[in-house]
Amino acid sequence: MGAGGRMTSKEKQTRMVEGEMPLGTGAGDKALHRSPTEKPAFTVSQLKKAIPRHCFERSVLRSFSYVFHDLFIAAVFLYFAVAVIPKLSPSLALAAWPLYWALQGCILTGVWVIAHECGHHAFSDYAALDDAVGFVLHSALLVPYFSWKYSHRRHHSNTGSIDRDEVFVPKRRAEIPWFNKYLNNPLGRVSTLAVTLTLGWPLYLAFNVSGRPYPRLASHFDPLSPIFSIRERAQVLLSDAGLMAVVYGLYRLAAVYSFWWVVRVYGVPLLVVNGWLVLITFLQHTHPALPHYDASEWDWLRGALATVDRDYGVLNKVFHDITDTHVAHHLFSTMPHYHAMEATKALKQVLGEYYQYDGTPLPKAMWREARQCLFVEADEGSKRKGVLWYRNKL
Repeated sequence: MGAGGRMTSKEKQTRMVEGEMPLGTGAGDKALHRSPTEKPAFTVSQLKKAIPRHCFERSVLRSFSYVFHDLFIAAVFLYFAVAVIPKLSPSLALAAWPLYWALQGCILTGVWVIAHECGHHAFSDYAALDDAVGFVLHSALLVPYFSWKYSHRRHHSNTGSIDRDEVFVPKRRAEIPWFNKYLNNPLGRVSTLAVTLTLGWPLYLAFNVSGRPYPRLASHFDPLSPIFSIRERAQVLLSDAGLMAVVYGLYRLAAVYSFWWVVRVYGVPLLVVNGWLVLITFLQHTHPALPHYDASEWDWLRGALATVDRDYGVLNKVFHDITDTHVAHHLFSTMPHYHAMEATKALKQVLGEYYQYDGTPLPKAMWREARQCLFVEADEGSKRKGVLWYRNKL
């Protein structure tokens, strides 16, 4: 089913990307191919009908069970940091702190994903409850809940659009800064990845770095930012108030336990969370096989399909399957995460070659995308100038 069944062998060959890992089922039985860019034969309503109806049902009790589960584990890790590590020998403590940072950062990323789900109204049937839970959880992780909710909603409305998408919008060749050619080497790529993973998320929130170009400074903390409409400004202020309350609480903790205590217990795990957010956002939308479209070619369905599911191993479950069911998430973002795997299995039968899954090991995928996905342009000689593909030859 899907477009792949109608493709000739010659058409399939033209969609091959040479020198890449197998892509498709993850089992290596399909070669990596470019996503089809023709208008699909199926519709969104047909895709929805293919998914079991119960997959769209949201349960307050079940959704809260994931919140309590994650917060309980985070509390256990916190107890380990404040009650166990200080009693260890210096050499054991030196090894224990990085372990705590990595584990706590991963579990808090899962908490972040649940808050993000609240912003999509996928947590429950009650919008006010979703906003209340999302506001508390995101504020605790220094994320302006409503500000992020509104800009992220526009990302979902414009995914794959070179002109209107909100985050990690690829550049055309002419827009690449002059210094990028000096970074297009192993040392430059490692340096760029390091800066992006540590500073990318706060820079995006504060200054819209790697986001959609706006005529003036666009900040998620500014209610007058061009990101937001007039009716959204009051809730942007509420988001800022939530962050200020958390920052004040951290200040009080620092006054009691010291600034470096707060950094060790809270700051470094938060840095890990921020790194995962940048990496997940980048890798689910960036791939040599994924197209972008200009205004002449873009439509919502093909844009939503310009995403890829990836395998993060055990972290798929820690991150509540936002990584390996991302295609389904973009098609039906109000679906709760605990039904997304079942929905993805059903969708694959209809999507055919419009569905992309990459089982490439994460470090190798990171390096490949950093090396190959520098800018986008149309294929040379193609009549479809509005369909853009990633390139790396500056």
